[in-house]
Amino acid sequence: MTTLPDRSRTALLVIDVQNGVVAGAHRRDEVVANIAVLVDRARAEGIPVVWVQHSDENLPRGSEDWKYVAELSRRDSEPLVHKNYGDSFEGTDLEEVLAGAGVGRLVVSGAESDACIRSTIHGAFARGYDVTLVGDAHTAGDKSAWGAPPPEQVIAHMNLYWRWQEAPGRTAGVAETKAVTFEGPAPAEKP
Repeated sequence: MTTLPDRSRTALLVIDVQNGVVAGAHRRDEVVANIAVLVDRARAEGIPVVWVQHSDENLPRGSEDWKYVAELSRRDSEPLVHKNYGDSFEGTDLEEVLAGAGVGRLVVSGAESDACIRSTIHGAFARGYDVTLVGDAHTAGDKSAWGAPPPEQVIAHMNLYWRWQEAPGRTAGVAETKAVTFEGPAPAEKP
């Protein structure tokens, strides 16, 4: 369980599902549809949905590429965290948003698996959060031209190694969209 005192709530994090980020992403439409299912379920269960939106010189704030994909819409009442680094906690108010909502457990979805998702789940875990990665609700573009494995292998590796993360007083895990629960620790899905 989380090491954060008096923080028993769960939040769904939706990270960087922006036009310019997921345009050529692996299984883009399926991943976006799964995230939409998670958002609808979280809202129906009264679970906070926190949106994270990246900007930098290649993704300028206000540009079409910077905007969230049309299939996902944030409600005005749902927090939007603007970031400039991979880890959604760095240089943002994410910690304050989560603390204010009493959140100690995160269910994480979005893009990109090998960048902002990886940085954020590690950043959250190191800060004391329980972290569930939604295995079929994160994606990445193809970076094999720069020596990375193909995106399907990157995603599979993320799902494999996150199942085995351990730290005192915290839980990590991976669940598919249909198996995600917003209460309690991550389901034990070990290969």
